[in-house]
Amino acid sequence: MLSDLEKQVILVLQRDLEIEPRPFLDLAAHLGLEEEVVLAAIRGLMEKGYIRRFGATLRHQKSGFEANALVAWKVPEARLKRVGQELAAQRVVSHCYARRPAPAWPYNLYTMVHGHTREECLEIAARMARETGLTDYQVLFSESELKKTTMRYFSSQ
Repeated sequence: MLSDLEKQVILVLQRDLEIEPRPFLDLAAHLGLEEEVVLAAIRGLMEKGYIRRFGATLRHQKSGFEANALVAWKVPEARLKRVGQELAAQRVVSHCYARRPAPAWPYNLYTMVHGHTREECLEIAARMARETGLTDYQVLFSESELKKTTMRYFSSQ
């Protein structure tokens, strides 16, 4: 069960962090707490497994990467973990997920790749196929971004 303090900390962590040397200082001030109290609460949430990691989201369009593609791979089950780790380690891959295949869709590994053009994304997928020896894959291009927000677990009342 989460304490009131932990809920408050999660609530303020749902917003974007500022890029500054001490981003949690502002959050602590917002809560009327000392920075160390907030940091201790965050550490506790991490130790309990409520928070696994902090990450940054790059707005790839603003950085010059105009194209992105979800590459769906059909990977033999015995190779799934190893191939997934290989592809996930590549700098061009921002997301990598294993999923159970559906009857009409045999793909079980998904990688999101970003490039300057659609052609570059296709070249990236082809190179990854050569490196892994995988031949059955589909490249799905994003047509439009419909939603991109941070998860909200609590709301202020």
